[in-house]
Amino acid sequence: MQLLDWVVIALFFVALIGIIVWVVRQKQNNAADYFLGGKDATWIAIGASIFASNIGSEHLIGLAGSGASSGMAMAHWEIQGWMILILGWVFVPFYSRSMVYTMPEFLEKRFNPQSRTILATISLISYVLTKVAVTVYAGGLVFQQVFGIDELWGIDFFWIAAIGLVLITALYTIFGGMKSVLYTSVLQTPILLLGSLIILVLGLKELGGWDEMMRICSAVKVNEYGDTMVNLIRDNRDAQYPWLGALIGSAVIGFWYWCTDQFIVQRVLSGKNEKEARRGTIFGAYLKLLPVFLFLIPGMIAFALHQNLGDFLPLLPNGNPNSDAAFPTLVAKLLPAGVKGLIVCGILAALMSSLASLFNSSAALFTIDFYQRLRPKTDPKKLVRIGQAATVVIVILGILWIPVMRSVGDVLYLYLQDVQSVLAPGIAAAFLIGILWKRASALGGMWALLSGLIVGLTRLGAKIYYSNAGASADPSLFQSVFYDCNWLFFCGWMLVFCLAVGVIVSLCTKAPTEEKIRGLVFGTSTPEQRAETRASWNHWDVIHSIIILGITVAFYIYFW
Repeated sequence: MQLLDWVVIALFFVALIGIIVWVVRQKQNNAADYFLGGKDATWIAIGASIFASNIGSEHLIGLAGSGASSGMAMAHWEIQGWMILILGWVFVPFYSRSMVYTMPEFLEKRFNPQSRTILATISLISYVLTKVAVTVYAGGLVFQQVFGIDELWGIDFFWIAAIGLVLITALYTIFGGMKSVLYTSVLQTPILLLGSLIILVLGLKELGGWDEMMRICSAVKVNEYGDTMVNLIRDNRDAQYPWLGALIGSAVIGFWYWCTDQFIVQRVLSGKNEKEARRGTIFGAYLKLLPVFLFLIPGMIAFALHQNLGDFLPLLPNGNPNSDAAFPTLVAKLLPAGVKGLIVCGILAALMSSLASLFNSSAALFTIDFYQRLRPKTDPKKLVRIGQAATVVIVILGILWIPVMRSVGDVLYLYLQDVQSVLAPGIAAAFLIGILWKRASALGGMWALLSGLIVGLTRLGAKIYYSNAGASADPSLFQSVFYDCNWLFFCGWMLVFCLAVGVIVSLCTKAPTEEKIRGLVFGTSTPEQRAETRASWNHWDVIHSIIILGITVAFYIYFW
């Protein structure tokens, strides 16, 4: 890092502070102001925030590392940006009509209070123990590698970077609420995109171009069935990424994440109307097409450079190249002064926006789904203070979790996708039957959610047990189902099971009244509601959605 790099970083912080000061000076009179930014966000702010919130440490380390180790396999998850279109076209009208702040609150309106409590509890615990933990842990590692500093003032630089990242992000999230998340994303997104684009261009230039990368990576076999690093569709016998399992599993996880997870949907709920919210999802879907090229492809470039040079990536103790160091190594070795500072700003932007969104979403879940339910007559201004206090508690829990994360970090990081794959089906099933089927009863929705939680925890418990005790060569039915079954196929079958539970319980219990579900399910909207939704889109929204779907299909064809 040279003087020019530090100047660039300083300018980034000056701009960030300017936005935060402006946001903090806005009035935060009630929960709508604090958690939904006053519900006046435009499509640019919504789309930028969806993208910036999504891009976190799992991209800077995980996605680039996946590109360096297994090639295009993880692209299934990243090219699922078209799922954001389902949020905009299908779910936004129902969420807008329900006038809710959180996804658990929507489930209470559609089903019952127990469903709300279950989803709020699952979401809050998973945010603090997985998303916050992984983002903070990986952030400390990234900055330790990029800056090349092991110790500062006698303290391990990992701790300085990790805690500094948490505290800076927490300050503007606590005082600025959702508006600070939205409007800092408008600054952070272009910096992140520009910085990552520079990495891509310089990496390809150093390697000798796109064709050279494809030549080197297509010569590397990833399984015994002839698939190479550049194949997105792999043989169905592939142990990790069988093509049918990858398509099904990524779709289930993608649907849960993009259409029902508070972390993402809260950005859409902040839109001033259906039109802005839908266009925000279309803009976000365009942006979501980019991470494959900005993070995964650079990982493949780092692998190809290592193949050519022999010592590009740092080595693990076993002598293999450290694929998780792909992105930070490209930053450290390829970038000139000034540009490196810009990339560091981009990395900061990615980690801070992701963390800020997590803090704000977690605080919203606690304040709206727990505190306000216990004390419904709480003064609106006091709710803002409760939300700020909840953010402080979540920040403290995140910091306290760092030592645990560091001791088991690699294991937890590897299991992050596994955790999401068993959380997603039950939640997805509850929302699907809730919005698509008028006959879905309160108990049906609740048991679809609960059955997913029970099966998911059983699967995680089996993974921990058999990973430590050793799997039997002559497996029992339990081991075959809950441990040996490929995680992607298990995710798909789990969705089918949860949907079946929801349907069977609904048919055996009392149907909801027409008043209870009016405007919340297909076929129950009033003429006025349908007219409002129809007026919120035009032919340009349709054209842009078709373009996004076309790009997705073209991507699959090219990397087939």
